[in-house]
Amino acid sequence: MKILILGGFLGSGKTSVVLQLAKYIVGDSPESASKVVIIENEIGEVSIDDKMLRSGGYEVANMFSGCVCCTMSGELVLGLYNIMHDFEPELIIMEATGVAYPHSIRETITQSMSDIECEVTCVTDAKRWKRLLRPMEMLLKDQLTAANVILINKIDMVDDDLLVEVEASIRTFNDKARFFKISAAEQIDSKVFEAMLGNDEVR
Repeated sequence: MKILILGGFLGSGKTSVVLQLAKYIVGDSPESASKVVIIENEIGEVSIDDKMLRSGGYEVANMFSGCVCCTMSGELVLGLYNIMHDFEPELIIMEATGVAYPHSIRETITQSMSDIECEVTCVTDAKRWKRLLRPMEMLLKDQLTAANVILINKIDMVDDDLLVEVEASIRTFNDKARFFKISAAEQIDSKVFEAMLGNDEVR
């Protein structure tokens, strides 16, 4: 089983990416069993689904066929074991809070669950990047350094010159990740999702 940790600062567009990714994986004709579990762990942001039902220590909402959304309570690893037992998913997508460090989450999981493969994607906000960089530099750096894939979101809101400048700035923190420029308000290309899932290693 695989866990995808999705990091990025508050308002960068993580939830929009998560919803598209889950629907991409589930497809048009999903099986009755849940293939995808989304762990929603945002603080002060809009929940994926505000009609949650309490079940077994975490909030659960049926989003669409083949996908459920959970807000875990309690210890992370125990919660993951409970989700794996209850839903038997093929993939867990963990949307980290906007001030979380994805590398710490990954270390916690891999140290306790050695058979789990963890991928980390970080979503950045092209429109606000320069404004956030100075006050949030250390947080952004720590979020980006762990990423296998970096998404530069909201490219529809900036001009080409600024986008080049933003990407160059982001690459100073992590130039080894795979980079994709997206607008999560529109349809995201499937190659982005395959890279996020670690299924396409071709650069």
